[in-house]
Amino acid sequence: MSRNRSAALIIRLVVAIITAGSIGLAQSPPDQQRIEEESLRHFQAILRLDTSNPPGNERLVVDYLRSVLEKEGIETKVFARDPQRPNLVARLRGSGRLRPLLIMGHTDVVPVDATKWKFPPFAATRDGGYIYGRGTVDDKLSVAAGLMTILELKRRGVELDRDVIFLAEASEEGGGPNGITFMVEKHWPEIEAEFCLAEGGGVVRSGNQIRFATVATTEKIAHTIRLVARGVAGHGSVPLRSNAIVHLSQAIARIAAFRTDLRLNETTRIYFERMANLSTPEEARRFRAILGERNSEEAQEYLAINQPRLYSTLRTSISPNIIKGGYLRNVIPSEAEATLDIRAVPDEDMSALLERLRQVVDDPAISFEKILPNATRPAAPPSRLDAPAFKVIEGHYRRLYGATTLPTMMTGGTDMAYLRARGVQCYGIGPLLDSEDGPLGYGAHSDQERILEDSFHKFVRFQHAVVLELAGRTSGDR
Repeated sequence: MSRNRSAALIIRLVVAIITAGSIGLAQSPPDQQRIEEESLRHFQAILRLDTSNPPGNERLVVDYLRSVLEKEGIETKVFARDPQRPNLVARLRGSGRLRPLLIMGHTDVVPVDATKWKFPPFAATRDGGYIYGRGTVDDKLSVAAGLMTILELKRRGVELDRDVIFLAEASEEGGGPNGITFMVEKHWPEIEAEFCLAEGGGVVRSGNQIRFATVATTEKIAHTIRLVARGVAGHGSVPLRSNAIVHLSQAIARIAAFRTDLRLNETTRIYFERMANLSTPEEARRFRAILGERNSEEAQEYLAINQPRLYSTLRTSISPNIIKGGYLRNVIPSEAEATLDIRAVPDEDMSALLERLRQVVDDPAISFEKILPNATRPAAPPSRLDAPAFKVIEGHYRRLYGATTLPTMMTGGTDMAYLRARGVQCYGIGPLLDSEDGPLGYGAHSDQERILEDSFHKFVRFQHAVVLELAGRTSGDR
């Protein structure tokens, strides 16, 4: 064998060894201890940044995320309507065989009353197996999980059939023009995707026993109606039948007694079907009565009193939340008004509903002055339950938590509505939470907020597994 030929063989052997090592690196199981330590470090770091909205200051978190991502050579862009309130987009490029997958979390949090906290709200204190801090549940958890998912996919050299996009968005709490609306209206190509994973679901545990997992596949749509009563002003010593406050009170009472029609959609129907299978015989009887729709009055009334959140998923809800009228005890006002918070099922005909409310009130002194523009989110059709993303999420909830998955319609709103309105199939996921934590005052938007460390780490693993299956090279076979 010639010297040149021998050298060539040695070079090929070395290349083969290096290539095999690289493949092994990409396919080797992750170092879970390292990932947990790093995940916790990033989570605590962003929890310690005060991004209370208002004013927001999401730039603090974006600067941190960008420094971490760019150090790893990950493509990163920042988009801002307000320099202090930017949005960050990180992208891992795939083969383009499949359309992109978007994972997102919001970097702002609701304000706090620090006097009500056991630990400082922006200290990210670890105590008794919990992490305490504003944003632990809503929604810096999703931001930290999204960051780690992108980092691990890049480090392991995972081959992707679709781009994976990570969006850390501003201004989710209370809406506004700086977050998802800005991205959808001005930078849609940067986040356009087939599927989206965001907040809104999770694993429910009660009495230390996992009950089920939820995936938010649709949500009710918020509308606001200003109800105005007008009458004749006068002296309080001479009561008038035209008193605006009296007419307004009677109108509110009629609306409160009015019940919109029970309307199940695919999500809520499957929710109650699966809940019936997971419940006690008495609970199952109620849920099956709801599914029958006829002769379900007793079950509906029970939910209205004992489980109002479930009752709200049955129909469009109406809640009078603000009343204004009068300015002196001895003056009959000529005008009084009430604000109605209407949460409509996705396909509600609002014009028809308004006409029904006028008929219910049946008072010429009352006017439905105007429907304020939807201040936050647009109407959008529910995400599909037969889509690959839902099936993958369902599978990993079962494998990692041993939980049955229930599709849910959220009574509140999320920024997924903007994406669904553009045709993106969005699914709200989340960590394991104890149902007792909310009533104890430790839930999202509560006076305090906390999450179990183990729950945080398991959610990071869960999201990574879902993204890997949806975007990894073998995903194209589904």
